[in-house]
Amino acid sequence: MAIVDITIIPVGTETPSVSQYVADIHKVLEKHKDEVTYELTPMNTLIEGELSLLLKIVQELHEVPFENGIQRVCTNLRIDDRRDKKHTMAGKLKSVQAKLAEK
Repeated sequence: MAIVDITIIPVGTETPSVSQYVADIHKVLEKHKDEVTYELTPMNTLIEGELSLLLKIVQELHEVPFENGIQRVCTNLRIDDRRDKKHTMAGKLKSVQAKLAEK
């Protein structure tokens, strides 16, 4: 299982706000809710699932601003793909929280 950290930046918007673009992107993610886990953060979106599926979804998400009239889009992507054991967003947080609780 892989985790993708994605930030999609529409370039040349009419205002500094991009929340409508983020909302439109999350509507696309909602269509995939049975296939992947995702989480919106203040600065990015995290998506968890099989890598081949994640990459297809990333392409779909990258297209959203273009579909809304933007002529240039910059997408930043980080992939965390661990294959030696099961790897989830919740598991990573749980591991850190356990270490913080140690005395």
